[in-house]
Amino acid sequence: MITYSATLDVPEATAVLLTDLLIAERRRRGTGIGARAASARDQAILVLRWFRQDADMPTLARDTGVSVATGYRYLHEGIDVLADQAPDLHRVLEAGSAAGWSHVVLDGTLIRTDRCRTTNPESGHDLWYSGKHRAHGGNVQVVCDPDGFPVAVSPVEPGSMHDLAAARATGFLGALHAAAALLGLPALADKGYDGAGVGIHTPAKGAHLAPSTATRNRLLTRLRAEGERGIALLKNRWKALRRIRLCPQRIGAVVAAALILTNAERPNR
Repeated sequence: MITYSATLDVPEATAVLLTDLLIAERRRRGTGIGARAASARDQAILVLRWFRQDADMPTLARDTGVSVATGYRYLHEGIDVLADQAPDLHRVLEAGSAAGWSHVVLDGTLIRTDRCRTTNPESGHDLWYSGKHRAHGGNVQVVCDPDGFPVAVSPVEPGSMHDLAAARATGFLGALHAAAALLGLPALADKGYDGAGVGIHTPAKGAHLAPSTATRNRLLTRLRAEGERGIALLKNRWKALRRIRLCPQRIGAVVAAALILTNAERPNR
């Protein structure tokens, strides 16, 4: 067997943040010092490697010196302590309004997962299969600031659910309506959110639009384009989000954890 050294391209401050959260979780559970097979630091590295490299668990467990079952337990614990730090959308919007944001951008994404079959008892269709993407996965709504940085993510809904329905089901639409009405902070979205309600601005549909309407569409598209980079930022930075190999119900927690890791690396945050 050949051994070699490797470098994980994650800032030391991010590893320290996760290590501190794991130490706090062990204390909360009453875990004694040295009672675990691996230190909180080693556990943090396992979790960060899973997110950043999408490394397989047998490899991560072997490198950490634990069993595969323990490795998965460590991973889920790391995901949960990070996801617990995810901000509430209402507070994010209040802070954004106070900071002078002109708008936020709402968009949905499919987080792909391994094939799983859960049949909708009403329609008989596979809940986690997205006909639009022709793949299994979970629908997650993402809100980005005007600079295109993700600031909030929703719980997961089955991939078969439309973006507008997912925004309603997760409560994101209600929070955005309140922000538009009470804070004067509108949200921009694509045509898939047509009919979302007051405060959610979407491009007009149809051909041969009036010049004023076509100009409005172009303006919305330009403003939205900057904001929509947030989803690409999450998926490109944390490779595990490209295809989740855990229970699809865990997708929401995984994306929330990735948001916290991304925030930790944001310059001048």
